[in-house]
Amino acid sequence: MRVSNPLSKPALKPERPWFSSGPCAKPPGWDPGDLKGAFVGRSHRHPEGRARLREVIETSRRLLGLPPDHRLAIIPGSDTGAVETALWNLLGHTGVEVCAWENFGLTWLHDIVEQLRVPDVTVHRAASYGGLPDLSAVDFSRDVVFTWNGTTSGVRVPDADWIPADRDGLTICDATSAVFGMDVDFAKLDVVTWSWQKALGGEGAHGMLALSPAAVERLAVFRPDRPIPKVFRIARDGALLDEVFDGFFVNSPSMLAVEDVLTALDWVERIGGTPATVARSRANLDAVARWVRATPYVEFLAEDPRTVSPTSICLRFTHPRFTALPAPEQAAFARRVCARIEENGAGYDIGAHREAPPGLRIWGGPTVDTADVEALLPWIDWAFAQTLGEYA
Repeated sequence: MRVSNPLSKPALKPERPWFSSGPCAKPPGWDPGDLKGAFVGRSHRHPEGRARLREVIETSRRLLGLPPDHRLAIIPGSDTGAVETALWNLLGHTGVEVCAWENFGLTWLHDIVEQLRVPDVTVHRAASYGGLPDLSAVDFSRDVVFTWNGTTSGVRVPDADWIPADRDGLTICDATSAVFGMDVDFAKLDVVTWSWQKALGGEGAHGMLALSPAAVERLAVFRPDRPIPKVFRIARDGALLDEVFDGFFVNSPSMLAVEDVLTALDWVERIGGTPATVARSRANLDAVARWVRATPYVEFLAEDPRTVSPTSICLRFTHPRFTALPAPEQAAFARRVCARIEENGAGYDIGAHREAPPGLRIWGGPTVDTADVEALLPWIDWAFAQTLGEYA
C-alpha cells in the first residue's frame, strides 16, 4: 500500500546544509579569505613556520585543558596516522585488551592482530552495532585500546568512570569524533588521538597525538622488534624525539591546513572555549532527540541513551515496511532518502557509514548550527514518506 498523503515538501532549508562526519562543516562565518596570511611557499622548518605549528599545539593544549605533563604533537595521516603511531610504537610490551563496537575499533583490532601480530590480545566486542561491550570486564593491568566515540555507530562511552586512576597498562584512545565535541577525561587516558577535520571543521591529513608520562616512559623501556615506518617514529634509542612535540613535522605539512586550523581554534576561543563547543554539540543532539521522540519510524542506533553520541548522530529506520525489506533493499531505500534530500540542497552526506546498518548519520559537532539541524529534520520526514510511497 502506498502512502496516501505524503508530507508536503518543506519550505525552509538549512542555511549551511553540510552534515558530513568528516571532513565536517567549517566553523560558522568561515571564508577562504581567512587563509590569506598562510605561510605558503616557505619551509615549515623556518622559525615562522615552526612557530605556527607550535601555536596549534599550545592552543589546542590550553583550550582542551590537557594535563600539563602530557606531551602533544602533530602527526601525519590524520587521526589514523596518530592511532597507528601509538600502536606501532607502544604495543607488545604487555598483553592488550581491545574494545570494539564499530568500524574503527574493529580496524584497530585487525591491525593489532594481523599487522602488528601482538600475540596476547583479548577482545571485548559489542553484541550489536548499537551497543557497547562489557567495559567492567576490561583488565587494566594490560594495555587497553578503544574509541571514545564510535564515529560510524554513534555509540560513545558514557564517561571514564570505568577506567581506574591507578592502572598498570596504558589506555590508548581514538577520540577523533569526541575531542572539542564532548567532555573527555584526559587524566584517564595515556594516549589520545584526534584530527582537525572533525569537531574543528579543519582540513584533513593532520592528526594530533597526546602522550601521558606513562606513555613516554613506555617508549624509554620498550623497543618493539618490528621496524617502525618513518612517518610513525616518535622515539629513537629509547628517547622521545622531543622536536616532534615542539612543532617539528616528520614530513611536509600543509601550511594552508595549519592556517585553517588556527582560524578554527580562534573561533573556539571567541565563542567561549571548549565548554561552548561541547554545549553546541549537545544542543544539536537535543534537537534530534526531540524529533526522534515525536517520530514513530526512527530511533537512535545507540541502544543505551547514556551512550548516544552528540557528534556522529546515527539513526535507524524502524517502520515495519522498511524492516521487512531484504538487507540490500534496505540499503537502497536509505540511499534514496538521502538522495532526495541532497537533490533539493537540504542536506549533504547524511547517509550511514558503509559498514553500519542502513540509516542516517547526521554530524552534530560544534561547527554545525542547531537551526540547521532543526531545518533538516522535516526534509527527512518528507523524503522518508516519498520513498516509502514507492514500496507497495
